[in-house]
Amino acid sequence: MAQDIIINGKFLRAPMTGVHRVAFEICNALADMQEQDDPHLQGRRFEVWHSRDGREAAQDIRLPVREIGPLDSIAWEQLVLPARQGGKVLLNLCNIGPMASANAITMIHDAQVILSPQSYSLAFRLWYRLVQGVLTRRNHTLLTVSDFSREQIAKAGLAPLTRIHTIHNGVDHVLRDAADPAILSRLGLLGAPFALALSTTQEHKNIGVLLKAFAREELANMKLVLFGSTTKEAFLAQGHRVPDNVVFSARVSDGELRALMEAARALAFPSTTEGFGLPPLEAMLLGTPAVCAPCGALPEVCGDAALYADPDDPGEWARILAGLAADPAKGMALGSVGKARAQGFTWREAARQVIDVLDKLEPVRPLFQRAEYA
Repeated sequence: MAQDIIINGKFLRAPMTGVHRVAFEICNALADMQEQDDPHLQGRRFEVWHSRDGREAAQDIRLPVREIGPLDSIAWEQLVLPARQGGKVLLNLCNIGPMASANAITMIHDAQVILSPQSYSLAFRLWYRLVQGVLTRRNHTLLTVSDFSREQIAKAGLAPLTRIHTIHNGVDHVLRDAADPAILSRLGLLGAPFALALSTTQEHKNIGVLLKAFAREELANMKLVLFGSTTKEAFLAQGHRVPDNVVFSARVSDGELRALMEAARALAFPSTTEGFGLPPLEAMLLGTPAVCAPCGALPEVCGDAALYADPDDPGEWARILAGLAADPAKGMALGSVGKARAQGFTWREAARQVIDVLDKLEPVRPLFQRAEYA
């Protein structure tokens, strides 16, 4: 019997983040499968429902989309969406969903709100703990993006391991847009060795260790490019010292980010915990070495194809990055190994694994059913 699946499109109203990227790419991989009549679908039909403030971004979704009104944001997700759902299964891909919906599956990407509470506001933490606590009892089952996250979600008491399914992210989206190398000239990077990293002050992202590394003599002739919306002033306000060889790119397009990744000597990713870690894998697929902290899901995702540095040791980061700057051949060899590993992570496979979970749906769970934890 064909199954109608609604995908919660609340992610369409917000700027693109890693979590939102997963939702976009899984939706479009499912669209490809529908267009090709992939037998794996077994007659299922997917449709993305969104509020009026997601109308513009919905144009980039190739699945059928439907605007459901009224209201926006949290009120739309918590009130309108479950009221209109009917008997269809609801798939939430971005950590939370409507608490009133029992006929649902939710992808919780990580347990960072619990593992690294200092990275989030009190209001955010309380809201997530409330919503996720209800969803994990009411939903059919949970999805997550790594075995590490699966274990952490279970340890946090949200659900037993038997009710959590790992679906690794894909990374092949990074090949979709051609590189836009004009950004290299704009940022003064032509001919200069540089490493690339996220621009964020979230504590678990640990960018402070890179700022300290780039203040060292070993990296005096190398630049650190931080991409994203967080400004130099935000780092200074938190008490960080920002060396002169740190460049802030601000937000970049996918084409600009590809150009930066391809030109960088390394993608530096010093997170102390990570549910998946998409940027290192993106860089690896483009042939650029990734240097990561051996924390969270990063060893699971990157395996032996990345280099690792102590998250608390700026000297080790400086030594490894300086070595890559001085020896391009070493970087090229490591990049080839990384590319081979990254090619195994595709959005088509992620979409197929979502469908596999749909094949095994349990009966709807009553509200606040007590769970037995593994």
